[in-house]
Amino acid sequence: MSGNNLDSNAIFIRGSASSNGMTSLLIGAVVALLGAVIITALPKLFFLVGILFLSGSIIAFVMGFSKLREPKYSLEITREAIVYHHRKGKWRIDWENIQRVDVPRVHKGLEHIDLEMVGFKLRDPERFLNNISLRLITHLLTEQRPLVTQIAMSDCSSGQCYGDDIINDVKYKCVDGGMITGVSAMFANRMRRLQKGIGYDIYLSVNDLDRDGMAFVTLLRECQESLTISQNNRPPIET
Repeated sequence: MSGNNLDSNAIFIRGSASSNGMTSLLIGAVVALLGAVIITALPKLFFLVGILFLSGSIIAFVMGFSKLREPKYSLEITREAIVYHHRKGKWRIDWENIQRVDVPRVHKGLEHIDLEMVGFKLRDPERFLNNISLRLITHLLTEQRPLVTQIAMSDCSSGQCYGDDIINDVKYKCVDGGMITGVSAMFANRMRRLQKGIGYDIYLSVNDLDRDGMAFVTLLRECQESLTISQNNRPPIET
């Protein structure tokens, strides 16, 4: 990662989930070799042990190749925007569209639990829809299901009921009266539900970061402060 000053260079963040791809492949190769040795050189009594080793090696290979398919950097922070890169596509949030950024919290009984995420509250959520790929929308709709379910359960005193809004509407009415349909509409409704339930529109897993959530929030606030000094008309991020 480069320095925290955006005046000259972009900041590139490499997520922990995309690292160690070669390490996973190497571990898979070693485990596969051990499995093959167990099956061929040891008595049949150890045959199932060898099979378990081979199964473990397959998992390590899959994890390794999956990590290597990820973009080199998960985030690119520039003077204009924050850009998220994923093998399914990318999204972009312009600095001027960020109203607040923080670690989201949910209710669990009488406690507040910090999520392993960073949340972005947007000034114009509909503007974001023009800056995200459809393939990534489909991926996020699936990835965020546990988050929506968690919101529904936290709102239910019994912990057993679910809201109708878990099922996403395929139509979305924009502020200007226009209509959005399809997966974009489903994601727009999901954003609205998450904003209402937790307070943020867009969520970024800490697995896509190289530090914990609060440290990344601090980084973004420092970047915004640096940009505000050079561009006094830029609206500040709420704290």
